Amino acid sequence: MDTVPRYYDSLDFKSLWEQFPTGTEYLKTTYLMSTDEIRELQNSRFLAQMKRAWQVPFYQRHWGSTGMLPGDIKSLDDLELIPPFDVMNLRDAIDRSPPWGDFVALDLERQNPMPLVLQTSGGTTGLPRAMVYSPMDREVMNINTGRRLYMQGVRAFDVIQVMLSLGLSNGGFLVREGIWKYSGAVPVMTGSGAQTPTRRQIEIMQAWKSRHLIGFPAYIRKIGQVMQDELNIDPKSLGVKSLILHLGVDDRESLESLWGAKVYDTYGTNECGSLSAECEYQTGSHVFEDSFVLEIKDLQNGKDALPGEKGVIYQTTLFKHLAPLVRFNSADISAWSPGSCACGSHHRRLQRIFGRSDNMIKLRGTNVFPEAVGAILAEQKEVNGEYVCIVEDSGENHEEKMTVKFEIQSGARDVNLIERDFALRLKEALGVKLLVQAVGVGTLDEVTGLSSQSKIKRLIDLRKTKGIL
Repeated sequence: MDTVPRYYDSLDFKSLWEQFPTGTEYLKTTYLMSTDEIRELQNSRFLAQMKRAWQVPFYQRHWGSTGMLPGDIKSLDDLELIPPFDVMNLRDAIDRSPPWGDFVALDLERQNPMPLVLQTSGGTTGLPRAMVYSPMDREVMNINTGRRLYMQGVRAFDVIQVMLSLGLSNGGFLVREGIWKYSGAVPVMTGSGAQTPTRRQIEIMQAWKSRHLIGFPAYIRKIGQVMQDELNIDPKSLGVKSLILHLGVDDRESLESLWGAKVYDTYGTNECGSLSAECEYQTGSHVFEDSFVLEIKDLQNGKDALPGEKGVIYQTTLFKHLAPLVRFNSADISAWSPGSCACGSHHRRLQRIFGRSDNMIKLRGTNVFPEAVGAILAEQKEVNGEYVCIVEDSGENHEEKMTVKFEIQSGARDVNLIERDFALRLKEALGVKLLVQAVGVGTLDEVTGLSSQSKIKRLIDLRKTKGIL
């Protein structure tokens, strides 16, 4: 077609902002809705999303194979009647209809042109999964990014240094769009350590007075340690106001102490953008419930997890056009935060992301998550928090063994004693014996990708891949 689509003609922005208010407007309206009002809004948007999903070949096949018909789902109360799906289903959809699969309802031969964005998953375990976003998809994701930044103290003209990878993966570019369009702040896109070396990151922070840092906690911690140990600079002297992170089970207190800044947790994915964010009270991550319906399911029996009980997150979107998600098993492990938040919002809150179910290793009948190992390591003295878990066949009784390699600080005390104390603490906390090995500072960088990529590897499975270490 000869028509060149223009982004700002592709949406009725005034109507979109009325449906999905931004910044202060969001905090004064949707954010303060009652539980009943939230449910009513979700229900109407859910039914519209179901109507759209039935137009997607993936759902026609996936739901049709179970005998489900378009009229079967009459309200959000019927959500549990819908069969869930997971990443393996997405990969199958791509194989059926490359390059992005019949999960994305985009017909290049017949459809009128529209402005599109293509970004991907992290691709840490193979070719990254492509996801294509329509203007509606992308703009709501941008709005939610702007919302979370405002909730976490970002204001107009603040300089925000973003240390997420800039490439195929979604995180860095989506954050830039949200900052630029819906916060009034100034994004400084330094990217990961592979794109801007750590010392240059520090020089930029000082020269351009970065007031907020966005990245993954391990790299933010490394930058602070380089400032202290190698450059004799106190990170607190820079005046950073907040660290906006995917915190997971990392240690909030040590990061706040290192930088003299508040740490805010955020939960986001390639497919959805930001799903939830902490407010100033840090009592859990408020779900953007006008954009998503989240479920937390027990790993063993698939039933709803009670507040405080860990389970896997199922995601249902309420706004996506090209690739709606309906009961997507994300494999992310979390729990609902009990009680209410002092901010006054009734939107449900997630506790931290404890790990991923597809990263879980069963050792001698015990489930072990690499992220749990990291949380225990954070309790130890004379370590810098860097670690990697290596799983391999032991050759004895056909059992697997896990070795935890971790970095110790320069000038640490007796290494054997550090290893013994850590091994005992792991056995006590996890209920299974792990092997441990202390290594020098920087030794694991090449393996984990700490200085070169946003998603850091904490698990290496030598049962499937030989010769990595």
